[in-house]
Amino acid sequence: MSRSVNSVASRRRRKKILSEARGYFGARSKVYTVAKNAVEKGWTYAYRDRRNKKRSFRRLWIVRINAAVREHGLTYSKFMHQLAEKNVGLNRKVLADLALNHPDTFAAVVNHVK
Repeated sequence: MSRSVNSVASRRRRKKILSEARGYFGARSKVYTVAKNAVEKGWTYAYRDRRNKKRSFRRLWIVRINAAVREHGLTYSKFMHQLAEKNVGLNRKVLADLALNHPDTFAAVVNHVK
């Protein structure tokens, strides 16, 4: 009996990896074994950095809120504590956007919690 290798599935699997590696430099986009390593490493970085993106944005929002609040004579931690006490339901993303793009509205929020 002849050996069955299912070349259709093998080719499809290799083409999928090589198409994922489009745009990579040199052998990383041409040679299957090199491309497979590069793509798998890229997937690892993508998975990790989807989580890191959330951290870095939160840090950015905190920095922006802190800078805007200090102009009104408060610190970030005291401002966030007063927000919680007054039950103001604005998250850091919204507060940072207000501080950057709508400073008068942000000032009204700060005056409300003072």
